[in-house]
Parts: sequence; C-alpha cells; structure tokens
Amino acid sequence: MFDIDFDELEQTALVEGVLAMTAELDPGFPMGWVQLQLERLAQEAEHALMEEVNPQLRLDGLIRLFYREWGFRGDQDQYYASQNLYLDQVLDRKMGIPVTLGAVFLYLARHLELPVSSVGFPTQYLIKIDWRDREPQYLNPFDGEYLSRRTMAAWLKGHRGPFAELRREHLEEADNGDILARWLTVMKSALLREERYADALRCSDLALAFRPGDPHEIRDRGYIYQQLDCNHAAAMDYEYFIEQCPEDPAAKLLKLQVKALHEEPQVLH
Repeated sequence: MFDIDFDELEQTALVEGVLAMTAELDPGFPMGWVQLQLERLAQEAEHALMEEVNPQLRLDGLIRLFYREWGFRGDQDQYYASQNLYLDQVLDRKMGIPVTLGAVFLYLARHLELPVSSVGFPTQYLIKIDWRDREPQYLNPFDGEYLSRRTMAAWLKGHRGPFAELRREHLEEADNGDILARWLTVMKSALLREERYADALRCSDLALAFRPGDPHEIRDRGYIYQQLDCNHAAAMDYEYFIEQCPEDPAAKLLKLQVKALHEEPQVLH
C-alpha cells in the first residue's frame, strides 16, 4: 500500500524521512520544490558562515541566521494546525512546531558539520549538541533558545506531575523512527481537529505500516472509521484494542461503543 522502506529511514536525514512520509500521505506534495529550498538554505548558511572555524560560534551564527535573519519561528497562534506539519508550508510561511523546525535546522547544522542530534523529550522535540570537551547543550527548535536543565526539569514536572525527575534517558539521542512516529501522531491529531477524516485515516494506516499491530493506533483508527460511518470496521478495531488492552480504562467504554455500533445499520461505501 505504501511505497516506502522504513528501515532506510534510519540511515537518512530526519528531514528526508519527513519528506518521504509526507509524500506517502499526499501524492501532490511538492517534494522537489522542498528539496530545492533546503539546498538553497544550506548553501546560504555555508556561504554566510564559511569563515567561522569555531564550532560554537558557527552554531550561534546558524541560530542567528535561521531565527533572526530568515525569520523562522514557532506558530504560537495555531500550534496544532496541519500547516505546521507539511514542510512546504513551513518553508513558505517560515512557521512551524518543534519537530518540523527542528528537522530543517538539524539538516542545516549537519551540513555545517556541527555535532547535533535529535532528542525525543517527553514534552517536545529538542536538538542536542554534543561537544567533545564539555557538557552537551540543548536547543529549543521552537524559538532557537538554549535550554537549561532547570527549565527542562520544570517542563517535565508540568507534563508528568510534581514528582517527575529529569533523568538521563530523557535527554538521550533518539532514532529517526521514534521521531517520525511522533510526527505522524501530531499530524493525525491535527487532521482530526480539522475534521479531515480521510486524510487522518491514511495517516493512521501509514503509522500502522510503520509499527504494525499497535493497539492504541488501531483504537484511533477505529474512531476515524466511526467518523466516516464505517461502523463495522470501527467495531473490529475497537474489539482488537479491547482484546489486547483489557485493563485499559478505555476498554470498558469501548465495549459499550462496540455494542452500539453492531446495532446500527451497516453503511455500504
């Protein structure tokens, strides 16, 4: 159904993985245009910073170029809009969310041979800078600001509760697969908010091709089927989730939902 090699995604740049998966979701996605824009930005960054040999100053220069001169920024007004997930719109509007802005910034930083990597922090995507001779730095791709451990610990407490502690595993380098899975989840949520259920269904199917059998993803697909009046398919997905996660608090409610779906007349599509 999907013409994509998921194993190869681990060997490519994160931005290339986002491009490949977006093209699977939207056959009309202008991948060639986006690739040309990325190459243009990389060339501009290289030209602007070619004489800066100090890696820290080169990184600071890229931050200044990306966020101040080019004007990329986080979309605070419509954070969950799908336009912040499609890279063509991110590059055109110069607005996005951490994972899309971060994917572009990471691509440019690696082009400049900076020691950067992805971090799937519980609250959002971060960029880690691993220096050889000192402690790593962490960058918030949403606004281009460096993050202290105190700030990240506060984020974690706000997300998981007052007893949550910042641990080493929260700041470890993440695989492309983990970041792309989160990108798909955010994309699906954005499409659902916009009531674009057919697009959300393709997003869910891609997530299941990426990670087959995930009961929570299958539960979400059941909800999408229900919005599309595909009640039989919705019931089957809910039943799978109930079987796989009988102790989940949602299972009891979904049993009632399955019963109601079976009682409704089947809609033929």
